[in-house]
Amino acid sequence: MKSSDEKNIALCKCNVIHEDVVNKVTDKMPKEELLYDLAELFKVFGDSTRVKILSALFQAEMCVCDLAVALSMTQSAISHQLRVLKQANLVKFRREGKIVYYSLSDNHIMSIFDQGLLHVQEK
Repeated sequence: MKSSDEKNIALCKCNVIHEDVVNKVTDKMPKEELLYDLAELFKVFGDSTRVKILSALFQAEMCVCDLAVALSMTQSAISHQLRVLKQANLVKFRREGKIVYYSLSDNHIMSIFDQGLLHVQEK
């Protein structure tokens, strides 16, 4: 149970608006649509299976069969998650005959992943 100090810490006890701070913040805030898109991107990272797939694709371009074996999952489960990752523009694919190979769309994905990993390791 939280102490009364912890409960009240988020409440502002004054009625003074610091206009300079409010204006500075609102001027720098990204547009609502961009914030929505960013939240959607982070939702994609909110699934451990998709994170595992991204982690595997950091190492090498892989087909669904290889990903399924590497992650001890069914091809169907991998395919479903790859579809979500493709829609979020996090992975791309190329065909070589009958085989479809998946890889990361760009290096930003690795940066996002690495930053998140560093953050969760800070304990």
